[in-house]
Amino acid sequence: MRLGLGRRTLVAAGAAAALAHASPAPAAFNAHARTALGIRGTVDRRRGVGLSFDDGPHPQGTGAVLERLAEGRARATFFLVGEQVERRPALAAEIVAAGHEVGLHGYTHRCHLWLAPRQVGDDIRRGAAALAEATGRPPRLHRPPFGLYSAATLRLVRRSGLEPVLWSRHGRDWSRLATPHSIARRLVTNVRAGEVLLLHDADHYAADGSWRRTVAALPRLLEALERAKLEAVPV
Repeated sequence: MRLGLGRRTLVAAGAAAALAHASPAPAAFNAHARTALGIRGTVDRRRGVGLSFDDGPHPQGTGAVLERLAEGRARATFFLVGEQVERRPALAAEIVAAGHEVGLHGYTHRCHLWLAPRQVGDDIRRGAAALAEATGRPPRLHRPPFGLYSAATLRLVRRSGLEPVLWSRHGRDWSRLATPHSIARRLVTNVRAGEVLLLHDADHYAADGSWRRTVAALPRLLEALERAKLEAVPV
């Protein structure tokens, strides 16, 4: 009897610990969770919509996205992955030179929920160093891979002087099933000022060639924002 109670207690304690560990994870999908945790998913711009891109830089995708943004006179924030920045530092610098912001998406693209705090701390340091060296400025924003923080890693990000930022809607452009039409529709249907939109300028961690659909969707997205009298701005 006592052994059975002890096992149940251990199981309950383990479950409670797991829930506490993953408690910030719903913020990726729920605005109330973001608010409760103090994670930003909006921009403070009266007529602006925050435009953001994850997973780059990419040898073809990033340049194509930059061209479309220049044509639409739009600005954005690129959340870059350190290991990709080390491969293409000049491309990271080009993003900044074009007037866009950069944030840290990690040194590698690994889910925080499966990493020890020590591993995430090392990931943040290496990623921030790679971005600072390539662009000449340290990042001030952080977005985790898959949008998932653990309780410990959320604290680590803040202690590192970085602001955690997520999004309010995404285009699911990483999916093999996405089309330029579906991407733009998901982002602009009933879009409101202050929202943060998530896209990807790279296919390093997504369906092969997904960046091409994102690039094709951008003119539709920017035209729809212009019709709504909304400006695409950095996060």
